[in-house]
Amino acid sequence: MNVVLFGATGMVGQGVLRECLQDPSVERVLAIGRSAAGQRHDKLRELVVRDFADFSSIERDLSGYDACFFCLGITSAGMSEADYRRVTYDIAMAAARALVKLNPGMTFIFVSGAGADSSEKGRVMWARVKGQTENALLALPFKGVYVFRPAAIQPLHGIRSKTAWINAAYAVVGPLYPVFKALFPKYVTTTEMVGPR
Repeated sequence: MNVVLFGATGMVGQGVLRECLQDPSVERVLAIGRSAAGQRHDKLRELVVRDFADFSSIERDLSGYDACFFCLGITSAGMSEADYRRVTYDIAMAAARALVKLNPGMTFIFVSGAGADSSEKGRVMWARVKGQTENALLALPFKGVYVFRPAAIQPLHGIRSKTAWINAAYAVVGPLYPVFKALFPKYVTTTEMVGPR
């Protein structure tokens, strides 16, 4: 299996990258981001892209893939809806449209979030935008589209968020993960579980 990964430098993307590189069924990983993940591996090729609105300049690099893990995302805290939509919806759709054209047999996995609003009409801005993104991706003619809506992801193996307050929160609640996992098994996972299975 050949995998495209967006967001390999974020917490979820780091977990997916680690699991892909360790999985013997994954032959090749193309990590696309604004900066390099800084890892070296025989399976890994990194592409640093500055313009995430248009992937036409790298189309020749995007064919021959079986799966895409779209882990790129940011917190909506302090953002306008237009700015959050540009990062969440516009980038995901630009990437997905480029990939589906070249790899219609691909499976596309989108990391969303618990509470995403697929009605697109709720009052919570981030949930509306995530829901709209999910709906638009599900309408594309991929072999399969899967939406992953985690509420909490425990970072393992030294993986850390780029956001300081998230790291602080994980440090405080980390010891309680076994309790949360037992009480809410559908909403709590780890960075080990977000990769290929």
